[in-house]
Amino acid sequence: MNLHQTALEIVADAIGAVKPDAAVRRALANATFDPDGQVLLVAAGKAAWRMAATASEVLGDRLARGIVVTKYGHVEHPLPRIACHEAGHPVPDGNSFRATEAALDFVKGLSPRDTVVFLLSGGGSALFEAPLVSGDELADVTRQLLACGADIVEINTIRKRLSRVKGGRFAAACAPARIFQIVLSDVLGDPLDMIASGPAAADTSTCAQAQAVVAKYGLAFPQTVLDCLAQETPRAVANVETVVAGSVRELCAAAASACAARGFAPAILDTAVADEARAAGCRLAEIVRAHSADGTRRAFIMGGETVVKLTGHGKGGRNQEFALAAAPILDGLPNVALISVGSDGTDGPTDAAGGCVDGETAARLRARGLSADRALAENDAYPTLAAVDGLVITGPTGTNVNDVAIGLVDA
Repeated sequence: MNLHQTALEIVADAIGAVKPDAAVRRALANATFDPDGQVLLVAAGKAAWRMAATASEVLGDRLARGIVVTKYGHVEHPLPRIACHEAGHPVPDGNSFRATEAALDFVKGLSPRDTVVFLLSGGGSALFEAPLVSGDELADVTRQLLACGADIVEINTIRKRLSRVKGGRFAAACAPARIFQIVLSDVLGDPLDMIASGPAAADTSTCAQAQAVVAKYGLAFPQTVLDCLAQETPRAVANVETVVAGSVRELCAAAASACAARGFAPAILDTAVADEARAAGCRLAEIVRAHSADGTRRAFIMGGETVVKLTGHGKGGRNQEFALAAAPILDGLPNVALISVGSDGTDGPTDAAGGCVDGETAARLRARGLSADRALAENDAYPTLAAVDGLVITGPTGTNVNDVAIGLVDA
C-alpha cells in the first residue's frame, strides 16, 4: 500500500473515532428531566443530524418533538417526531432563516418544567440564524469576513451581534425552560460563546472588539450593521447546563492512535493551529522533509483551523491550500506524504474534505503544465489537486471538530 492510501485510511479512522454518537449517549445518560415537563430537541450545525439521530434513540418516547437545522446534503433520512431542515453554509440563506424562525416558534411559551435538549456543532453560525439586518446585508457581511482572512473568533464576534439567536439570545428565547446543551466544538479552546456564535452562552466579547475587527480588516459595512455592532449582547445566561462532547484535541489523539497502529511513531505538534493555511502547510512540510532521511517511520500531526486570505477567484478551501502549499517542499522525496482535511468532510465551498500530496505531486503538476504557486495565488487549489488525484473526498462525516493535518515519513 502506498503512503497516499495509508494517509487516507488514517484520516478515516481518526474521524470515525470522533463521531458524536457515543459522546451524545454519555451526555444524555447523565441528564435529568422534570417528569411533569416536556422534552424538546433543537439541533443546529453540520453535525446536527447525526447528533439528533442518536439523541432520538436515547430519548425515545420521552421526546415530545424536535427540529434539526443542518447543511445541504447532511440529512440522511427522516427522524421520528423531528422536523429536519437543510440550509446554507458558509453563507446563510432563506432556508437558514425559515428553519431558525421555526425553532424560535417551537420554544415559545415553555414552562420552567420543560427542557430543551440543544445539540450544537460547528457551522451553526450560518445555519442557525434569525438576522437583525436584511438577508442580503448579512450575506455580504459573511462574504467579507470569509475573504479578509479573519479567524473564527473575529468572525463570530461580528456575527453574534447581527442575530436574534446568537450571543445567548436563543437561551433567552427558551426561558423560563431549562436548556441541556451538548456541544461539539470546532473552535480552538472550546469557548462556548464562540462555537456557532454561542446561541446558549453568555457573550464574553464586547462592542469595542467587534468594532476593532471592522477597523483591522477595513471592512465596508452599511450603517444598519454598524448600529447592531454597537449593541451589547447578554452578559449572563442562567438557564443552561452544557456538556462539551468533542474537540480537535480528541481528533489529533485519534489520528495519533491510527498512525501508531500502522507502525508510525506519532508526534502531535500542535492542536491550536490558527495561522494562514499556506504558511501552516509549508511548516509541516519542512518538518517532514527534515526527517525524511531518518530511517524511521514517523507521523507529524497538527490540528486546528487555518485561515485563507483571498487573493484570486478560484475554487478551493483551507485544507486544500494547506496540502498544495506543501507539494513543492516535498518535491522529489520518495518516502513522504502529507494530508490535510476538515473533519466534517467539507472544505470551503467544495465537495472535497481537503487534499493529499506526496513527493511526486509537484512533478505530476509540472507534467500537466500546472504550478502550485500559481494555483495558490488564484486560490484555485481544487482543480489543481483534482488534476493529480490529490483531492480527499469523504462526503459528510456527521462530525465537526476542526481540521487535522498529518505528515508521514516512511522508513
